[in-house]
Amino acid sequence: MIPSIHDRGSETIGLINYLYGPGTAEEHIDPHLVAAFDPLTPDPGRDPQATHEQLQRLLDQPVNALPTGKRPEKHVWHLSVRAAPEDPILSDEDWAAIARRMVAATGIAPDGDEQACRWAAVRHADDHIHIIATLVRDDGRRPRLHNEARRAQAECRRIEVDYGLRRVAPGDGTAAKPPTSAERHKAKREGREQAAREELRETVRRAVAGAMSEEEFFDRIAAAGLLIHKRVAPSGDLLGYKVALPDNRNGKQEPVFYAGSTLAPDLSLPRIRQRFSDGPPSQVTDTLSVEAPSGPAAARRRTATAVWQTVLVIDHGEDARVAAHIAAAGEVLDALAKTSAAHTRAELRKAAFAFERATRSHIKAERGHDRALRQAARDLVHSGPALGRGEDGATTAMAIDMLFFLVTAAAHWHAKKNHAQQAAAARQAAEHLRAAYRAAADVPLGVLYQRGRLLSQPLRQQQAACLRAAVPELAEQILAEPGWHALAATLADTTSAGHDPAALLAEAVERRELGTADSISDVLVWRLRRMADLPADATPMPDHTPAAAKYRRHSVSPAPSRDDRPRKTR
Repeated sequence: MIPSIHDRGSETIGLINYLYGPGTAEEHIDPHLVAAFDPLTPDPGRDPQATHEQLQRLLDQPVNALPTGKRPEKHVWHLSVRAAPEDPILSDEDWAAIARRMVAATGIAPDGDEQACRWAAVRHADDHIHIIATLVRDDGRRPRLHNEARRAQAECRRIEVDYGLRRVAPGDGTAAKPPTSAERHKAKREGREQAAREELRETVRRAVAGAMSEEEFFDRIAAAGLLIHKRVAPSGDLLGYKVALPDNRNGKQEPVFYAGSTLAPDLSLPRIRQRFSDGPPSQVTDTLSVEAPSGPAAARRRTATAVWQTVLVIDHGEDARVAAHIAAAGEVLDALAKTSAAHTRAELRKAAFAFERATRSHIKAERGHDRALRQAARDLVHSGPALGRGEDGATTAMAIDMLFFLVTAAAHWHAKKNHAQQAAAARQAAEHLRAAYRAAADVPLGVLYQRGRLLSQPLRQQQAACLRAAVPELAEQILAEPGWHALAATLADTTSAGHDPAALLAEAVERRELGTADSISDVLVWRLRRMADLPADATPMPDHTPAAAKYRRHSVSPAPSRDDRPRKTR
């Protein structure tokens, strides 16, 4: 059950007219009162003698009793409470009881307080109610609404238990504000896939991914086609910013601007500046290359390396460092989605959108340790879009494979910290990465599969013997997988490149548990090709032979499993 406290208003009659009206898309069915501060309150929906103005006058009476100068300008309080789609349809009596619990919990009308604010609960759909209240008590005082949103959430968690409803993960106050019902209806009316608030948040997050200065950040926003309004102090210092979609306008045909802080807590200007406070991401001092990216494939290889190092940090690092790495991982996902080919873009965008919730918690991120990931995000953006085939298509699969491990590790970390919403968001992102991996790995693994099938029988036997010697506990399982042929081709490539394939195999297995992987051979293919610095796809054009097609139909699956976690560092 989800409570949403909407922006306060100044006209009671306007909200009442909306609640009892047909809705913006004729979606309001049988609007009627289910509960109110006074049981004798007339219902404009069921009482033919009642009017909207009668209800408005009753609710506004304490407000109008105050002297003109003492009346609050924003005196209309509005809360909607929505059940989950799979919940049973509740009766009017159930919703009335829920409404009384919500106004008591939030401080609008505490139990037993005869001087409390006046309120009414309207139901115009099976799955939710709206509660309208005026923010002046009968004794002329203002209600105490401190932490009203958090108290509403806590009461909904208790209601779920009492009514046997779907249990929603408790929030911690770090989530981005969701679109209001008016914003959602407007998007639907205009044929938009997302509400303006969500589209702006996604665009701004992509703009900040890997950016190294405020100037670059704002240049990217402008390049994305957004309108920007900067708030400047008399001294000339920049204090904040607002953005708008050019075609999202209000009734006066003015652009509807949203401040960065209202899009998401970490998109306020001060929080964005923290990403730049430790210097540009190119000041990386570890083993990663800091040169400008030479192309999409090179950027994706460096991303895979940075992501792998981050997986180990998440599993073994201090909380502040882990929080920084998880936040920077969101930038990598945004950058990869922005530069991905068409056949992977949709799922990567969904993964980035979902993981956004996992990047924020009450654990303060210790910036600076995340430079390698921020550099990877920057490399992805500046290397340009990938074509989705050949080497850059294969390295995209490699990067997604590693990102899946990172996102899964983040889900486990959040779960251990009892960050329920963040853990759920990371798991959702992982499922989208699974789908993106299937699309990205289809052709390159098919090519490697065909190459493995073309190896001579003695060479295949040699690779199988190497596998049994290096990982005897997993060898037979790997040999039975369809992807074994792709792994055999990769082992042959490591030998040709002058590496010891048995040593690389042992190292690849030792660095992370594999017993529960969906396709161990897939995992090892990408690990070995990254560790040995082999071309991700040795064949420049996709292979369409019947053998490769058969492999693609039956064996390509997301490489890691949900429980595949880092075991120890090198």
